[in-house]
Amino acid sequence: MKYLKRIVLVAALSCSTSVLAETIGVSMAYFDQNFLTIIRHSIDKEAKVRGISVQFEDARGDVGRQTDQVQNFISAGVDAIIVDPVNSAGTPAITKMVTQAGIPLVYVNRTPGDSKLPSGVVFVGSDERQSGTLQMEELARLANYQGNVAVMIGNLTDAGALQRTKDVEQVVAKYPKMKVVQKQSANYSRSEGMDLMLNWVTNGESIDIVAANNDEMAIGAIMALQQAGKQDSKVLIGGIDATPDGLKALASGKMQVTVFQDAVGQGKASVDVAQRMIKGEKLDPYYWIPFELVTPANMQKYVAK
Repeated sequence: MKYLKRIVLVAALSCSTSVLAETIGVSMAYFDQNFLTIIRHSIDKEAKVRGISVQFEDARGDVGRQTDQVQNFISAGVDAIIVDPVNSAGTPAITKMVTQAGIPLVYVNRTPGDSKLPSGVVFVGSDERQSGTLQMEELARLANYQGNVAVMIGNLTDAGALQRTKDVEQVVAKYPKMKVVQKQSANYSRSEGMDLMLNWVTNGESIDIVAANNDEMAIGAIMALQQAGKQDSKVLIGGIDATPDGLKALASGKMQVTVFQDAVGQGKASVDVAQRMIKGEKLDPYYWIPFELVTPANMQKYVAK
């Protein structure tokens, strides 16, 4: 009889634990972008460690789809929502929806476009005023503070991409023998970065330095130079994110610099922040994770991250 009671008690506890398990809805801008994949896996891993149930949705670069996903999370009664925004311009509407529902909201990675984040909303990411500055200062040093710079912009509706580009321009403006000669968007895409670089090369642009808003576009620029038979040219190429593929390009000498953005750290922190808000904690609206310069000299410490 005691044995049967113990079984019933264990079953009851299991059921209560299941019922009380916190649930987080997560909408990612893309499932197929390398950096965002690392964040998504980090969120999933951290949630499992904490016993949190997570539902992932892929917005596939569509603001309307992402907004619908968030609305579905609200209707499903999740305890918190994490959003990697498709673009910064779409976040004010999402913020309004979620705060009106009284659900904690965490934006991760891409800077929200809200002029001010209200109570119950936190951004977990890195200060973009550092990223492009670290990247361009190192490229400038390697170029002996002279040369023509081409900038590959991530996305024209992304506040982070615009800030990274502004960083680059501000660094270049400091040095009289340097100037920005091209500045176009390649949507954080390797293939679009390749097409853009091929276009510049085909048009005879004189480019000494390529400052790309992320590693994927930088790798695309490298591929374009190879395809154009200019792989031995002295063009300096820099990326941002220090993804595994970016680090491989750095190790091969085809890319000269990248900037570490802690995707794993952002994923873990977004879950931590969401759970703390579920439990009623009042948090600062910005949770910063610093950028770090990565060069061939120190890249080994980042390979293991």
